[in-house]
Amino acid sequence: MANDFKRFQVSSASVSTGASGSTAYTVPAGAGSSALESIVIGITLSNKTATGITGDVFLDGFGGTDTYIVKGASIPAGSSLEVMAGNKLVLQNNGTTGDVIKITSGTATALDATVSVLEDV
Repeated sequence: MANDFKRFQVSSASVSTGASGSTAYTVPAGAGSSALESIVIGITLSNKTATGITGDVFLDGFGGTDTYIVKGASIPAGSSLEVMAGNKLVLQNNGTTGDVIKITSGTATALDATVSVLEDV
């Protein structure tokens, strides 16, 4: 298996919360529907408005355990927030269902997100 660096983007993230947020990344199944892991190496939330907003990053876990990575993070006008800040996050797919990263904005059409991932590890 080859490791692949990939980038995923969300433009104008949803204002729906938790598992109803905008899907940024879903861990795919491996070849032949085998288990696969991915490592998130970066998540950047960008405020594209002239006023401050809030943003959430939510992990919709394939095993039924859902958690917020960050909730209600303040992002000043016209700036960005690096959520990972040097940390890594391991995500999994059990061969049929994978973990999902969801992005939510506190303000409609205000937040873009970029997720950088190392797949097939």
